[in-house]
Amino acid sequence: MEMYPNKTCSIDRLVTQPRLVEAAKTGVKTQQRRDGVYGWPGEKFTLDGQEFVITGLDRQRLGDLTDKDAQAEGFPDLETYKGLIIRMHPGMEWNPDSLVWVHSFAALVEA
Repeated sequence: MEMYPNKTCSIDRLVTQPRLVEAAKTGVKTQQRRDGVYGWPGEKFTLDGQEFVITGLDRQRLGDLTDKDAQAEGFPDLETYKGLIIRMHPGMEWNPDSLVWVHSFAALVEA
């Protein structure tokens, strides 16, 4: 098993913004980037009664993000995603060398 660092926050704080919760529930949002680790692969979490599982945890430079990454976050393109992140975090600058943790996830289908 791959070793991951300790969590910096609870998994229930991974996706909290109502619009993004809805995007996850409809399958539009499949990733969440954070500056810390909120969940490990295989770990489950619930959004409005729907269960999800973390399918991957990777590091990524902000400068390596693409439009496809922004779409996996639930946004139409990188510029829209970047603008929202900067507005949400007053004083933050978009440093291309900053590293974030990419939490990939998928909805669990009941058998």
